[in-house]
Amino acid sequence: MVKKITIILALVFVVVLAGCQPSPTPEDRLKAYIDHWNNGEFSEMYSDYLNKGTKEAYEPEDFVERQQKFYEDLAIQNVEVSYTEPAEDIEWDPENPADFPVQIQMDTLAGPVAFEKTMTLLFESQDDIEDWFVEWDPSFIFEQLEKGDEVRVSTTTAERGEIYDRNQKPIAINGTGYNIGVVPESFTDKDNKEELADVLGVSVDFIDEKMKQSWVQEDQFVPISKAAKNDEELLEKVKAIPGATYQETAMREYPYEEALGHLSGYIGPITAEKLEELKDQGYKSTDFIGRRGLELTLEERLHGQNGIKLFIQKQGDNGEQITITETPAENGETVVLTIDAELQKSTYDAMDGEAGTSAAVDPKTGETFVLVSSPAYNPNEYMLGISEERFAELSEDPLNPLFNRFGAAYAPGSTIKPVTAAIGLEAGTLNPTEGLQIDGETWQKDSSWGDYRVSRLHPEAPNPIDLNKALVYSDNIYFAQQALKMGNETVVSGLKNFGFGEAIPFALELQSSQISNEGTIGSEGQLADSSFGQGQMLTNILHLATMYEPFITDGTMYKPLLFVDEEKSQVWKEGLLSAENAKVLREGMRNVVVDGYAQSANSKNVKIAGKTGTAELKGKIDEEGQENGFFVAYDSESPDFILAMMIESIEDNGGSDYVAGFAAKVFEEYKAR
Repeated sequence: MVKKITIILALVFVVVLAGCQPSPTPEDRLKAYIDHWNNGEFSEMYSDYLNKGTKEAYEPEDFVERQQKFYEDLAIQNVEVSYTEPAEDIEWDPENPADFPVQIQMDTLAGPVAFEKTMTLLFESQDDIEDWFVEWDPSFIFEQLEKGDEVRVSTTTAERGEIYDRNQKPIAINGTGYNIGVVPESFTDKDNKEELADVLGVSVDFIDEKMKQSWVQEDQFVPISKAAKNDEELLEKVKAIPGATYQETAMREYPYEEALGHLSGYIGPITAEKLEELKDQGYKSTDFIGRRGLELTLEERLHGQNGIKLFIQKQGDNGEQITITETPAENGETVVLTIDAELQKSTYDAMDGEAGTSAAVDPKTGETFVLVSSPAYNPNEYMLGISEERFAELSEDPLNPLFNRFGAAYAPGSTIKPVTAAIGLEAGTLNPTEGLQIDGETWQKDSSWGDYRVSRLHPEAPNPIDLNKALVYSDNIYFAQQALKMGNETVVSGLKNFGFGEAIPFALELQSSQISNEGTIGSEGQLADSSFGQGQMLTNILHLATMYEPFITDGTMYKPLLFVDEEKSQVWKEGLLSAENAKVLREGMRNVVVDGYAQSANSKNVKIAGKTGTAELKGKIDEEGQENGFFVAYDSESPDFILAMMIESIEDNGGSDYVAGFAAKVFEEYKAR
């Protein structure tokens, strides 16, 4: 009896305790539902929180799988769902719906999405559980989404930015070209196919593959190859083949072709590896990307950002499209260079296909007018899809047109002598009017030099040899003796003041100029060699042109610039030369042309001043005896630019005067503009 009473009391206690528990509220249920929502836990949301009516209307795949796919395909992230809290004293009636304003925001691949809706909870019984359950429909995914609608994505391709020169001449632009192709029903003759293959430099099998693509229709144009719009010869040959034709199409154009080839570079289809690397930056498998030159260096600025739109496609063939969110396309930048494209072309043409490089700078601002590598490739060929045969031809050319010479460094030869003189003049060890007695073709300080001797090309130079004669006759012995007089420390310090041994502050990566492999001078013989640009000394062609600025600016060397929007006349080095000493060197370099061995530059139309240089390539068995010729020059009456030019292998062409003749053409054409 006691046991029975105990059991009854326990049951009464449980019932009383249950009665004391607060009944579940719709707000508690909503909070829990939103927590799952923010965590993307759609299975739990469906099974534990949706009301009967919702589950009858929507299968799990309509709720769970669809939302999971949206999150994946639309890159939905940073989902934040919240609700507006009800008044504290509200009393919930299970007989009536409970409504809550719900705020939904997220990021998608097309941009942010935010909206507010009313979410309703109903009190009902499910699986012997009585509680509040959520009433749901697809508009809680995207505001205007209804059952049966589709969510789609469309993209707008951004236009690639263009590159222009300082005078708005186009260097790399979004122009047009031609697709060369056939219409299958009109192109059945085997001989015509073989002729087209020969004209395009492709195989008959290649043409057959194009014509057998799954999408091809007998009456549709089938592209086979591409052509630049100015390739009139090729287009005429195509036109003469029955069944072959061409259609205009959008295409990147490089109007200056080889003259600016190494500087502009080119674009090409994005590779699978690059696409994987850049997939988070909006690139698509159909995109083109910079491959070389400025197209590669400026890729981030030129590419732009494709536009993307997320929209709802309403039911039916003529259903309305409702935009959910959209990020408009941002076209790439228009980049304007300091380069003078016509001067660049004039310089490239003047070099007449010889292997070499040139640079020109404005001595007053540091702006780069010319950066030539010769010979070069035509970037339009790569844009059009270069054939294996043509690529092999370029690769095997002994003049190496694929090598960018303005990015490299070379022994400068005697073009460094004005710099050596400037260091001595400023150090006070070189008196420009003091003459030295120099006899014979070779000289050495003493027997401690062993077999090493300094040679000079013009032993006929009349004594005494002062600075002017040393420049006019390009006397190696004079400059070697002056370097020894200055001493190792002064010469090294002076060269470093001119920028040797440090990165050239330029928009493109160029090989730095060096005093030696170690950056020091280890012997008197090396000191002598370095004084006239031999030994282990190397200079970049742009840096070499820049080093002549102090002779015009009375001691200041500016950072070389490539973009017109950069601040002009940024000082790189200053105090290199006094006005008095600069004048001495200017007079000497004018006399080099008038009285010396740069007679090919002694123009009647332009009073050119400058310094020649011949550098023997040492230590290269396959290039034994090769000499590179240099000329660095400016118009002494109107020094609008300094031109530095180097031509390889001039040993059989009369020395560096050969280069002076090329440079003179550039100045004369510029004067005539």
